[in-house]
Amino acid sequence: MKPTLLILAAGLGSRYGGLKQLDQIGPSGETLMDYSVYDAKQAGFGKIVFVIRKNFEDDFKTHIFLKYKGFIDIDYVFQELDMLPDGKKVPEGRMKPWGTGHAVLVAEPKIKEPFAVINADDFYGRDSFKAIASFLFALDEDNQKTYCLLAYKLKNTLSEHGTVSRGLCYLDKNDYLINIEEHTKIYIENGKILSLTKDDKKYDLSEDAPVSMNLMGFTPSAFKYFKYYFNEFVETKYNDLKAELYLPEVVSKIIKSSSGKVRVLPSNEKWFGVTYKEDKQVVVDNIKEMVDKGIYPKKLLP
Repeated sequence: MKPTLLILAAGLGSRYGGLKQLDQIGPSGETLMDYSVYDAKQAGFGKIVFVIRKNFEDDFKTHIFLKYKGFIDIDYVFQELDMLPDGKKVPEGRMKPWGTGHAVLVAEPKIKEPFAVINADDFYGRDSFKAIASFLFALDEDNQKTYCLLAYKLKNTLSEHGTVSRGLCYLDKNDYLINIEEHTKIYIENGKILSLTKDDKKYDLSEDAPVSMNLMGFTPSAFKYFKYYFNEFVETKYNDLKAELYLPEVVSKIIKSSSGKVRVLPSNEKWFGVTYKEDKQVVVDNIKEMVDKGIYPKKLLP
């Protein structure tokens, strides 16, 4: 059974401004999602499922879904604020989505096979998709609660134009994940990679520290944990209008509760993303370089 790629595309892109998932990056007008879909198909994925907001539906149908018709099977699901446990209503004043953990949960009706999760506005690299596809294809009935995570070297994931948030991964001796530690303000200063804490303390970070970029692999068994921890989140954070349940938080809870285990797959790929407007030209230049080298065709999709 071919795995599915779940693309989280419901974010508003608040720091960047506008719906950056539809920005043209490639030489023939390709988006970053196009490169992920292309790499996923080449790696053996059989279907793409998008998580979107309902008010984006027309734009996505026009600019995204139609272009993939005949290339790979596609489907989509909405992530909306009113998708809450029974008896709960959206708290007054709530505007933010419930987070990437919730985004994965709402896709459950569309996914019955092993699947990988990515952000819509990130470039992960074809070797990363090959690695996670190989892992998912190899899972058997005895390993349905064994998941995986692609870990990038921190130095390959930074922006020159501002701070970034990254999840530092801690591994055991067998390369299984112990914990993900969120660092919300990582930046480069005088050639060093620093993390700024809430109390304004600075910590040096290793350039080779493994970090999560939300490229993770699961089996459908994980959905029950996403549901359990989202219900728990709603009970405890319901009145916090800015709180979100993030994907790495769910993964950490799964590990700590011994409900499942997560194999960390190392990646030497360079991650690209458009966190800030100024990042766009860097991404365009990197894509052009790979096209010039023949890594990608000039026109990506038929």
